[in-house]
Amino acid sequence: MSKIHAVITGVGGYVPEYILNNHELSAMMDTSDEWITSRVGIKERRILKEPNTGTSYMAAKAAEELFTKTGTKPEEIDLIIVGTTTPDHIFPSCAAMTAEKLGIKNALAFDLQAACSGFIVALSNAASFIESGKYKKVLVFGAEKMSSITNYNDRTTAPLFGDGAGVVLLEPSTEELGVLDSLIFTDGAGGKHLMLKAGGSAYPSSHETIDRSEHGVYQEGQNVFKHAVTNMAGVSGDIMDKNNLKSEDISWLIPHQANLRIIDAVVNRTGVAYEKVIINIERFGNTSAASIPLCIWEAEKKFKKGDNIILTAFGAGFTWGSVWLKWAY
Repeated sequence: MSKIHAVITGVGGYVPEYILNNHELSAMMDTSDEWITSRVGIKERRILKEPNTGTSYMAAKAAEELFTKTGTKPEEIDLIIVGTTTPDHIFPSCAAMTAEKLGIKNALAFDLQAACSGFIVALSNAASFIESGKYKKVLVFGAEKMSSITNYNDRTTAPLFGDGAGVVLLEPSTEELGVLDSLIFTDGAGGKHLMLKAGGSAYPSSHETIDRSEHGVYQEGQNVFKHAVTNMAGVSGDIMDKNNLKSEDISWLIPHQANLRIIDAVVNRTGVAYEKVIINIERFGNTSAASIPLCIWEAEKKFKKGDNIILTAFGAGFTWGSVWLKWAY
């Protein structure tokens, strides 16, 4: 019996219309276009401005595009996994709300929280569901409204984050394509360096937590940068070494879009030519779990069947990992 592989058969994406550029940020706080660009490589980011809308709004928009492109019907979907740190509510899940917006009534739907690594963790899990033979059509999202947890009085973190959503459709195939391997890790000791301090069960929201601005991203930049460079670059090389892949075998490298200098470190470790690296951080900023699927969405037309693609990410937790897949169409 042939082994079942989970292959990507469609892609969708959505970014809000509103563009917050560095010059506008400079009018809000003590920063500048030169300062932001030289440190992280970001020029602008998209911000969801529509009132009373959250992450599920963008996820549904991305899925609607995927349905149109692939001819997929909502009733065909039997599993939805949303990688997100910014669900509309603590509960119900963003996945449940996205399913409702799409008219999907017969699927298992749940959120997966692995911060900026959320999409690759969701993709690896979704592949296992497909490989089990139980699920046939799975939507895997990375979707974030990072503006909802950004402190726009903090010049060290405010320039980093943007909003958006990307989604892929996974289906079974007996061809040697799709998600072929993954390496994913967590070191909880890193949690104190990158976190949202308040709003959870240990530190519920209060007047005091709001007064202390503890509902925006807290980041110890140098510590996070050091671990991101080491772990994201390391695991990208490790998955290539494990599968006897050389740099010339890799068609595309898609790193999490957190910082251009971190991306450079990944490129140096893997040896992949820079023209094969998908980068959109200049226009979208760090969209957390959405960054990799947004890169896939934008670059979809460049991919050819059989292309070796390496995905890699690092996020709060600390979490980090890499996925090797072969493009299926």
